Amino acid sequence: MLLYRSALIKTLATLGLCLFSWSALADDCSATIDSNDAMQFDLDNIEISKSCDEFTLTLTHSGNLPVSSMGHNWVLSEAGDMQAIAQEGAPAGVDNDYLKPNDDRVIAATDLIGGGEETTTTFDVSQLEKSEDYKFFCSFPGHLSMMQGTVSLTDYATHPA
Repeated sequence: MLLYRSALIKTLATLGLCLFSWSALADDCSATIDSNDAMQFDLDNIEISKSCDEFTLTLTHSGNLPVSSMGHNWVLSEAGDMQAIAQEGAPAGVDNDYLKPNDDRVIAATDLIGGGEETTTTFDVSQLEKSEDYKFFCSFPGHLSMMQGTVSLTDYATHPA
């Protein structure tokens, strides 16, 4: 009886680990990144698992300044397009999140937010290729130099959730 109970406990523990692992993998298709009044993101790299159909990015702004003076967004593009997207988006103004309307080079973008706000974007991971270099950045004029990072498509995800 003791042997049977021990085997049953081991089996249930293994099943529990499998269920836990599945739950953890489901969480790998999203990330939260914070921005602040010092023009900083708290992450500089996000790895997205190619097993994700969609990826959801939540941007928070832990600062206090309004969107008009210290707004932030999160924009994803191929690395080579980042600078041009930011330059050409500046004249579009705050009402367009400093992005040229219908810019095909933008893979995903959040709304522009101010202190204490949060926004989310979800995009199709099939748009990304493992061999391509991707960057995320804030398109608010002047923020690009300090607020950027890399996005990689991987066989697994290791970014913080």
